Parts: sequence; C-alpha cells; structure tokens
Amino acid sequence: MATLAIFRCTRAFLPRHNLKSSRIHIMEPHRSLSSYLVTPKELAEALKRSPPSSISPEPRVIPLCAAWFLPNDGRKGIEVFREKRIPKARFFDLDKVIDKRSPYPHMLPSPKQFAEAMSELGIRKEDTVVVYDTKELGIFSAPRAGWTLKVFGHPKVHVLNNFKLWVEEGLPTESGELYSIECNTYPIPKMDEDKVASYDEVREVALDYNKEGAEGVQILDARPNGRFTGKDPEPREGLSSGHMPGSISVPFSSVLDPETKAFLPKEQLRKVFEEKGIDPSKPIISSCGTGVTAVAIDTALEEAGLGGPGSRKVYDGSWTEWAQRVSPSDNLIVKDE
Repeated sequence: MATLAIFRCTRAFLPRHNLKSSRIHIMEPHRSLSSYLVTPKELAEALKRSPPSSISPEPRVIPLCAAWFLPNDGRKGIEVFREKRIPKARFFDLDKVIDKRSPYPHMLPSPKQFAEAMSELGIRKEDTVVVYDTKELGIFSAPRAGWTLKVFGHPKVHVLNNFKLWVEEGLPTESGELYSIECNTYPIPKMDEDKVASYDEVREVALDYNKEGAEGVQILDARPNGRFTGKDPEPREGLSSGHMPGSISVPFSSVLDPETKAFLPKEQLRKVFEEKGIDPSKPIISSCGTGVTAVAIDTALEEAGLGGPGSRKVYDGSWTEWAQRVSPSDNLIVKDE
C-alpha cells in the first residue's frame, strides 16, 4: 500500500491549562473504550491511561475537535477550539478536509487527501480517536468527522457524548493557539463506498417513490422541520428549501437531550424512530443540509440498534447538492402547503 511522505507541522504555542484538573498520572494497562459513544468520564480515564504523547510508541487516545458552525452563525470552529478544548486535542477542519474539486461543501476527500490530513494531525493508524464538538452546541458536527474516519477505515473511532458535559463536569481543558505536532506517515486507505449514498442513488429512490415494486428505501432528513416543509429558508443564500419526495423529517435535535445536547439513551432513540414510522428492516439513507447532521441521525440509528451497517448510508451531498442539481421540471423538491 502506498504511503505519504512525513510532514512536520510548524504551528507552536504554550497552552494555558485549567490547572484545577491537570495532573500527571501513572500509566495503566491500555483498555479499549467499550462503545462508539463515550462519556466524558470514560474519555478522561482513557486519556490518563494512554495520553496523546508524541514520544510514546504505544497506541494512544487522541481527542479530535471537529467544531463547526452553520455559515450564517458567525462563529468559527477554530475560534472556539482556541478558547477551550481538551488538553492535547487536535483540530479536524470540516471545511478543509474535503473534496476541493467539488462545488458542494463537505464532500468526502479522496483517500490521499484524507491520509494527508491525518498525517498532518499526527494521528497514527493504531491510535484510538475520540471526536468531539463544542460546548456551545453539544452534539452537532463530531459524528460527521467520526463517520469520515470510519469511511476511510480507521480502526478505532469514537464520539464523545459530549464536550458540553465535559466542561460542565469540570474535566481538564486548555486554551491558546495551535501547538507543534510531530506528523506521522498515515497510509492511504481504501474508501468504504457502502457507507455513502450518491446523488444518482438518491435521485433513483425519489423517482421510485410510491411506484409498485420499489425497494422502499427510507430517506431521513435531519434538517429543522421548517426547512423540510419549505416554510423557512436555507442558511445558504439562494438555495431553495423543501424536501425530497417520500422523505421523512427527523430533525437531528429530536435525537438529543434538550438540556445536555447529548444523544438520548438507546430506548428513547428507538421510540423517536418508532414514532416517525421508521422501518428498521428496510434500507435507510440519512440526509441534511451538507451531510453533517445527517450523520447524527445515522449515529442515533446505530446506537438504537436499528438497521445494520450494510443497510444504512449517508447522502454525502445532501440538500445543498440536491437543490442545485434537480431540475424544476422533475418535481423533486416538495414544499408543504
């Protein structure tokens, strides 16, 4: 398998630690995290056992911040990363680790681009990566980054549930500019295309809706209901709101606790999907605005034990691609009266 040249990052800073919680701990034998979603306590204990040291030859636990905000929000992920983060975290930029040739935002990068990004982040293939969001939004963009790592076959990936609780529980944080990272050679992976739905695939599902003999693929839309119905505008200027024929509105906020903004417990997640009429025996494609919060729905389905890995996909281009590619004569943008 081809590999990349080693890069050396030159960013440097002296972080300001939350001294209340920062201590040196004796290393304990490495133990794997038990589930895809991990609690703040579980991550804190894992970091004590396997800290992200550049000199350690052993597999490490790497906190990876994937903070991101909608384009009309005004805040920037890198800014909140500088303000408060898990000590020794790296920053995964969802606006940069993308297919730069695509006119649509957040499309998956090529395997080579992904390997370059991981190399620059100093992440090794054997590292356990725990992705997290912002304390401001709770669960939002981390599932997308975690899914991206899984699409490209990173063996040990988890999502913190969530950084808002991490901060509220008084666990260690630091702030400051980016610091130097010893970059590694990350092998160019193979992309798992079975996890990704293309425009053509979703278009075929929409055109087959209500037709006799159709496979019955369910499209779940994670956008807020107002954008789904067409009553509210999209955050991207000039983009029509509405939904695909036959798609089901499952706002990503419905799978989160309204106070903690963490994923709901498994039984409550099952109830949310049951009330939406989701049939776990049929294939599911999750969609949203640009493929970010769609993965929150996909993660909630996985956590609830609904739909196997082979029957669930994420529409990478999501509504931003859909609304720009379909023709008005196709009648593939539905607005509720």
